[in-house]
Amino acid sequence: MSQEEKLPKILIVEDDERLARLTQEYLIRNGLEVGVEPDGNRAIRRIVAEQPDLVVLDVMLPGADGLTICREVRPHYHQPILMLTARTEDMDQVLGLEMGADDYVAKPVQPRVLLARIRALLRRTDKVPEDEVAQRIEFDDLVIDNGGRSVTLNNELVDFTSAEYDLLWLLASNAGRILSREDIFERLRGIEYDGQDRSIDVRISRIRPKIGDDPENPKRIKTVRSKGYLFVKETNGM
Repeated sequence: MSQEEKLPKILIVEDDERLARLTQEYLIRNGLEVGVEPDGNRAIRRIVAEQPDLVVLDVMLPGADGLTICREVRPHYHQPILMLTARTEDMDQVLGLEMGADDYVAKPVQPRVLLARIRALLRRTDKVPEDEVAQRIEFDDLVIDNGGRSVTLNNELVDFTSAEYDLLWLLASNAGRILSREDIFERLRGIEYDGQDRSIDVRISRIRPKIGDDPENPKRIKTVRSKGYLFVKETNGM
């Protein structure tokens, strides 16, 4: 890495001092700049002020908990949030995604697994490849600009997390084609679908109202039973 290149900056929000220190040391050894914040209330202020490249966020914290932090910072912070959840607490995982987390891992987690997830999320927010910069998709009053990674509806800019945008772009750029959950997982996260992860479904439920789709009767992003999701090219008259 040249001197001009900056190391990706990670903020770990974790109140277990030993775990946070060991994780920090491991990530630093693997080429990341890492800060640690044990207090939930201070974490909100730091995330918004420092704008790290990624946040590793525990659910259980003194002060504001992880879910509250995620909800509070999302209007002001658009980089990935990787949430740490208890292995048996499926509801924490779902709520975290609904609050705007990009991914989650269950504790206890092996450092190499955490590093792999972090790198995968950072790759998704890297500079768009040159052959994709000019890509722009329009569907009626919905415009998705992959150069600026922006979405407008009725000429109004819509706020998306990085994970939500990546999923929307994947579906929209394959409009008219059913994408299975397996396809989506492999293309967005580089891992196989385990048959249980609900992150894609939760993210779809967040995307639909943002693009003017009725969650109860979606016409733009349809769920195809036992097959996956379909982005519909034309919704007029449907």
